Formats: sequence, C-alpha cells, structure tokens
Amino acid sequence: MNAVLIWLLVLMTATLCAGIWIGPALIGTGIVLLEMFTNLPTHKVIANWSFNVLTSSDIVSLPLFILMGELLFRTRLSQSLFSGIAPWMSFLPGRLFHTTVIGCSMFAAISGSSAATTQVVGRITLNELLNRGYDKGIAVGSLAGGGTLGFLIPPSIPMIIYAVLAEESLLRLFTAGFLPGFALAFCFMAYMGIRSILNPKLVPADDHTSWTWGDRLRSLVELGPVAFLILTVLGTMYAGIASPSEASAIGVLGALAVAAFQKTLNWKGVRDALLGSVQTTCMIGMIVVGAFIVGTVLANLRVPQYVSAAITSWQLSPFVLIMFLMVFYILLGTVLEGFSMIVLTLPIVLPVVLAAGFDKLWFGIFLILTIEMAQISPPVAFNLFVIQNITGDSQTYVAWKVVPFFLIMIVFTAALTVFPKLVTWPVDFILSR
Repeated sequence: MNAVLIWLLVLMTATLCAGIWIGPALIGTGIVLLEMFTNLPTHKVIANWSFNVLTSSDIVSLPLFILMGELLFRTRLSQSLFSGIAPWMSFLPGRLFHTTVIGCSMFAAISGSSAATTQVVGRITLNELLNRGYDKGIAVGSLAGGGTLGFLIPPSIPMIIYAVLAEESLLRLFTAGFLPGFALAFCFMAYMGIRSILNPKLVPADDHTSWTWGDRLRSLVELGPVAFLILTVLGTMYAGIASPSEASAIGVLGALAVAAFQKTLNWKGVRDALLGSVQTTCMIGMIVVGAFIVGTVLANLRVPQYVSAAITSWQLSPFVLIMFLMVFYILLGTVLEGFSMIVLTLPIVLPVVLAAGFDKLWFGIFLILTIEMAQISPPVAFNLFVIQNITGDSQTYVAWKVVPFFLIMIVFTAALTVFPKLVTWPVDFILSR
C-alpha cells in the first residue's frame, strides 16, 4: 500500500514539475498505476471509465454554463450592475465600497467562474471607486474577496466537478451554496462598513454622488438583465421546470438575449465565446477524466480505506481533523489552483471525512471555500492576477490588501464547521417542499 502512495506522489510530482498539464498528468499517472498494481485490461477500463464520467448528466451542464459566462463577459453587464446598485449604497457606512461585493454576488449567480466574476465586475467598479477617491486598499481587497463568490454562489463550475467526482446531487449542492455564499458576502460588507466607521477618511466626504428616490427607482431597470438571467437559470431549476443541465441551456439562450438587448451581440463575439468555452471545457474535461481514473484505481486498491484507518489511529476529534484539512488546503493553494486541488485530493480525503462523520454535502461547500482561498493565496492566485491586469500594481501589493478578507474566510469556514446547519438547512427546507 505504501508503494502505491509513493508511486502516486512521485509520478504526479515528476509530471507537474516537467510542465505537463494537470489533465494529461493525471491520465498518465492512472495508466501507470493500472499497469503496475492491477491485472485489469488498461485500454478497456480507461475507455469505459472515460465514457461513464463524460456522459454523466451533471457534466453535460459544464460546457453550457461556461459558454453562458463567455457570452456575458462580452456584454455591458458590468456597467448595468454598477449603475443599478450604486444609488442604493448611500445609506450604508462605506457607501460605494459595497458595490463591488454586491455586484460580485449578483454576477456569481449567473456565472460559475471566480476569475470571470472578478474581471467583469472589477473593470467598472474598481475604476469608479478609485476615480471617486475611495481607499484603494479596501477597494482592491474587496474585489479579490468578492470575486471568490463566483465559486460558492451557484451555478458554480467547481461544484459541478465535485458533484461528478463525489457522486453528489448537483441540485442539492447548488442549493447548499446559497446561504453560505450570501453570508460570506455580508461578512465582507460588515468589515468594510466597520472600517469606514473607524476611519472615515477611507470614504471621500464628497464622492460626487447625489441620488433622489426617482434615481434609485429608475436604477432598478439596470438590474433587469441580471434579474432575468437569475430567474431563467436558477428559477427554472427550483421551480422544477428544468434540471441543472436543461437550465444551463436556458441560461445560454438568456445570455444571447441579454447580449442582443444590449446590442453587444455580433458574430465575432459569438465565435470568440464558442472558442473560449471549447478550450475551457476540454481542459476541465481532461482533468475530470484523469481524476476519475486515478480515483477509481485507488479505490480498487483500497488506498482510501488504508489512509482513513491510518488517520483514525491518530484519534483526532472531527473538529481538529477538519481544521487540519483547512490548513492543508490553504498551504496546497499556494502552489496549485482550485481545480487541481479538488481532483488530486478528493479520492483520498473524501472517505476520511465521511468516516469522521461529516456530511458529503457539507464537505463539498467546505472544499469550495478552501479553493476560494486558493484563488487569493499567492503565488498561484488567479484573482490576484486578474486584479493586477486591471490596476497595474504588483502582486505583492494586491496580496497584502487581500489579507483581511482572507482571514474573514478562514474564520467563516471555521464557523461553518461549528454550525453545519448553515449548509444543510436550506437544502432540507427548499428541496423537501
């Protein structure tokens, strides 16, 4: 058993250090382990397993949600979000600081990508805040933290990956992400509000904003496209009209309708969106196949049971175990991006977590939170790269400004461990009706 783990570690380290993409690295590792430690016919089981995972009902929604995000990226949705949200923020301490987090939360509800959420919302809100004299550090930090909500608030691409690999209901997983996602957004907003009260200089005394109630009511029209997309995607799922895969197709049609309404729809944009979605889908598809192959090989060799028994012998309490895993994933996030973290660790970690008495659904949200932290953990931090491109600042500067939001996420994840009902209660309430 130790030989299997050693070969797994050596093969993955060697292939990744050689610069091989994570998908082919996983597939190659799975083939070597099959040949070395089993008597199964490699060519037959690889073909069979690949077909099974790529034709599952949940994975079908993946390319369509990606295409929807690609189409929305080419619309004027970011301008609409800022124009619709800003007039309502004058009542809150911190005022327009909150447009970033609220904008990210709303865009996350129609896009499964954290990087896309950061890019689309940030390219308007960040410039507006800086031009109006708001503190740059909080503006940058809030965008990096708020952008991670693209993974937690459904529809979420990492949730689709977890649902396929963990054999969990995608609809249940989407539902479980709602309350934690918006609760985390509230924590970010509370922090910015408190900071603004303690240090009023962070918010300009005159930010050139004066809105009447008429302005506020008219601004709601700007939120119409976002509300329309949320209704067509999430509304059809929870009304029982469409499955997640069918809702993703409806979402693509909705994105095309929004692009046409905003007069940003053209053949070049559609072509670029299709090419971008094909590239992303192929990349994720190879990762999923490779992870499924490695995970199935390890399961046949009973490696997860061996690791679970070894960890059980340490006699850790469930809370200590999950805190250990959180630290492990935070450290892993400094060298790997989110998708790689899920696929590399899930086959071994999930059986250990289930043996400790944790719910598979709850662990899915916990894992999504940890890969959100990976999105803002340098040096491999995609949200920080996106913000760098927007502001031109160094990654060191951006990383330091993200630290308060990173700490909020750590405390929030620990609280979610103590109060797991925050995850499971919405599922029981909504889907049992």
